[in-house]
Amino acid sequence: MAQDKVWKRKEPDSPCQQVCLIHPDAKICIGCFRTPEEISNWTLFSPTKRKSLLNDLPQRSGRIKKRRGKRQRIRYKRSPGTSY
Repeated sequence: MAQDKVWKRKEPDSPCQQVCLIHPDAKICIGCFRTPEEISNWTLFSPTKRKSLLNDLPQRSGRIKKRRGKRQRIRYKRSPGTSY
């Protein structure tokens, strides 16, 4: 099905990945790497500001470190001879 031209915009689309969760340490969304302020103000930004932000987002991914779950933290605290 062809995309309807009525809904095609000239400004950059939102980088939202629909994984909206703010990382507790980095203070950025783990899906799109925007700050809460950038997310809420996206519609107010000019197309130039949006393009600039879109160019910066990939570099932000390094700010998010993988967190190990509680089970893994407990497992690594046990001695090697302990049975699970």
